[in-house]
Amino acid sequence: MADKIFRVNMTDLSTSIEEVPENWAGHGGRGLTSNIVAAEVPPTCHALGPKNKLIFAPGLLSGTPASNSGRISAGAKSPLTGTIKESNSGGTSAQRLAKMGCKALIIEGQPQDDSWYSLSLTPEGVTITKEEELIGKGNFAVIEAVEKRFTDKIGVLSIGQAGEMQMSGANISVKDPDSHIRSLGRGGLGAVMGSKKIKFIALDAQDGKVEIADTEAFKAANKVFTKALVDHPVSQGLGQYGTAVLVNIINEAGGLPTKNFTTGQFEGHEQISGETMHDLIVERGGKPKHGCHAGCVIQCSQVFNDAKGKYKTSGIEYESIWGMGADCTIDDLDKIAEMDSIMDDIGIDTIETAVAFGVAMEAGVLNFGDADEMTRILKEEIATGTPLGRIIGNGAGNVGRTYGVTRVPVVKNQAIPAYDPRSIKGIGITYATSTQGADHTMGYTIATEILGVGGTADPLSKEGMVELSRNLQIATAAIDSTGMCVFIAFAALDDATCLPALIDLLNARFGISLTADDVSNLGMSILKTERAFNEAAGFTNLDDRLPEFFSEEPVAPHNVVWDFTGEEIDSFWNF
Repeated sequence: MADKIFRVNMTDLSTSIEEVPENWAGHGGRGLTSNIVAAEVPPTCHALGPKNKLIFAPGLLSGTPASNSGRISAGAKSPLTGTIKESNSGGTSAQRLAKMGCKALIIEGQPQDDSWYSLSLTPEGVTITKEEELIGKGNFAVIEAVEKRFTDKIGVLSIGQAGEMQMSGANISVKDPDSHIRSLGRGGLGAVMGSKKIKFIALDAQDGKVEIADTEAFKAANKVFTKALVDHPVSQGLGQYGTAVLVNIINEAGGLPTKNFTTGQFEGHEQISGETMHDLIVERGGKPKHGCHAGCVIQCSQVFNDAKGKYKTSGIEYESIWGMGADCTIDDLDKIAEMDSIMDDIGIDTIETAVAFGVAMEAGVLNFGDADEMTRILKEEIATGTPLGRIIGNGAGNVGRTYGVTRVPVVKNQAIPAYDPRSIKGIGITYATSTQGADHTMGYTIATEILGVGGTADPLSKEGMVELSRNLQIATAAIDSTGMCVFIAFAALDDATCLPALIDLLNARFGISLTADDVSNLGMSILKTERAFNEAAGFTNLDDRLPEFFSEEPVAPHNVVWDFTGEEIDSFWNF
């Protein structure tokens, strides 16, 4: 079964299945979503208007038995940043789409009235159905209802109330293998889905499967690849303590942004660390190790139970714990887990929203450390769309503008995540130059600066940081196209067998003969495509800058500032 493009037009409620154009054939995941957005979305269009398109694409290896290949990409013009956007997530959707032969799902147009709809996909195509029952409901209720309507094996992409109200912090939820939630988190893509009046997308792959050109070569490559992933010490640390293993490590490095980025260490770091969370999960009968998609061998996710041993949330990430924890000065994991669960349900990005709360605390809207008031605002204001709820739900930049705050940690209006760029300088280059606003996953220099993966670099020194970020951003763009989790990068940087095995997997899957150069050329072409879209949308090199407070306010404990010149930042693009 050759892969096809599934297209849905919400203006005339028509659907079609198309052949894959030749220039898209070598792309998957982020490479495909970004190329489609660049080809079909006018860069100056309104992100919530009818000319924007929402694209979902599985990776090149999604749906195969390749370890860690279960990521789905979503792309559009972002209502939060105004730039091109790709967000990716685990869950079951990538594998469902790949197995039904869907290379990409393109959703365009907008309904001409106020009706809401759902989509259901099978290998035969897309069915559009009017939706009334689930409007206004949270994601947990949606997944439960959709499983009852179809089968519990169904893949689900859905939006909560934040997406319905088109808040620019809204995300798209992805059902995971346990019917819990993963998120296509950053950039407000839930608002784009809401603007198309689509509440959920059901994915029924039936008994479809992905064809592999050379199964024996594929099996052999996967064995080598899997061993490299499983043997790497960072993979093992992530498997034991989750991504929150970083809390103590980043705090020690003085790069844990605390109290709206006013200092680099948090007194309560131990209470919200991965080690503490691990012990709490074990004590309450949760799961300290858990895969967010089938075939994950790192298993950095977990299932967190409340004090009574009842399910509360899963996959609570370091960045979420940091944002609600250190940035808002809350040191209670139960309160953080409660907020994480509410954000999953209403469908809003945990990073953007936590940083927005930090800015609101600085503005005096609520007090630092007031988890109860944060929880109330999430439930009673953001979920219902009150004026305060909309101010916070539209992100950190919006809160800063509304209340006249000057310390607003955003780049291209997207909240800066859990690593202070003054004391971990390489990640600051990634924040500044990323084509999609501040995003640690675009070029995760923490690997080398803090974890010593792929060599070492002094996080307090500028030396070599532009090159480090550039190399990692190029590699990440390529990885994001394969459907692989970005955490394969640790093994890829340190184990000489890992990257060749990944290339062997691609070659065996498609019957082709890619080389390492082809993979880095793919990454470069994706970055250039994304940047060209942004330039056509009106962005310039002057948008590749951090907020000025980073250059003016030294951060403790190292008392350092962000000290890159504009010319140094701009040299990133010399490739």
